[in-house]
Amino acid sequence: MTKKTYAALLRGINVSGHRKVPMAELRPLIEGLGHTDVRTYLQSGNAVFTTESGAGEDELATALEDAIEERFGFRVDCLVRGGDYLAAVAEACPFPAAELEGKQLHAVYYSGPVDPERFASIDREAYLPEDFALGDRVLYLYVPDGLGRSRLGDVVSRPAVVKGLVATARNWNTVLKLIEMTRQD
Repeated sequence: MTKKTYAALLRGINVSGHRKVPMAELRPLIEGLGHTDVRTYLQSGNAVFTTESGAGEDELATALEDAIEERFGFRVDCLVRGGDYLAAVAEACPFPAAELEGKQLHAVYYSGPVDPERFASIDREAYLPEDFALGDRVLYLYVPDGLGRSRLGDVVSRPAVVKGLVATARNWNTVLKLIEMTRQD
């Protein structure tokens, strides 16, 4: 079987002291699922691992969610994406990523395809210079003053807009670091 490297993106952990999942405990948990070369990045729930399991992204995510729930006592939504997918997302970015600070550009990854109709009612002109664009299971979010001050970020993440999908955002610095980490085989 062929080895493949993935990134696991955990949603909503280690925020304001809630839903704590220490990275030092996450690494052996992922290894316990039979994966190798496990590395973590930051405390916000980013891990890279290599596997020969042949399982798909959704199966890998579910196994990780189950293991986290068993170990920590709460369920955490996880997205697992291959390194090639992450690189394709960066390559397809419609914004001038090389000219922006990492805090100005975010990738919001979704668990499935996003119907553009979900965003049709957003008056994009009202939020300029902030903007967004949809890609393959991702929304690119340009927020020149950062996500913490973004009005558009709040709108595109409303439950009614993303209903039925798991979504987790990463700033562009993290996007690039995860791509780099998945290529360190």
